[in-house]
Amino acid sequence: MKLDAQKVYEYLQAIPKGKVVTYGQIAQYLGNKHWAQPVGNILHQNPDGDKYPCYKVVNSTGRLAVGYAFGGIEQQKKRLEQDGVEVLNYRVDLKKYGI
Repeated sequence: MKLDAQKVYEYLQAIPKGKVVTYGQIAQYLGNKHWAQPVGNILHQNPDGDKYPCYKVVNSTGRLAVGYAFGGIEQQKKRLEQDGVEVLNYRVDLKKYGI
C-alpha cells in the first residue's frame, strides 16, 4: 500500500475547529503508523493551506512545526489560536485539543 497525498489532504479537511492531530495519527488512520515522516513531507508540499488546514497538525508531543509551510511556527501558532486552541511555549495540550 502506498501513501496517497490526496488522502492526507482529505483527512485535514475533517479535523474539527479547535482540534489538532499528530503526524502519527494521520499515518495510523491511513494504514501505517510508520508513515508519520512521509505525512510531514506531504504537508510541507500542501498546495493550499486554507483548503487543507495543515496548521492543525503537530508532533507527538504537541509541538508546533518550526518548518510550517505557510509562514513558519509563529504563523501556525497564530492560526491555532484563531481556532480557539491554546498554545503555550509552542506546544498544544493534546489531551485537551487532540481528537
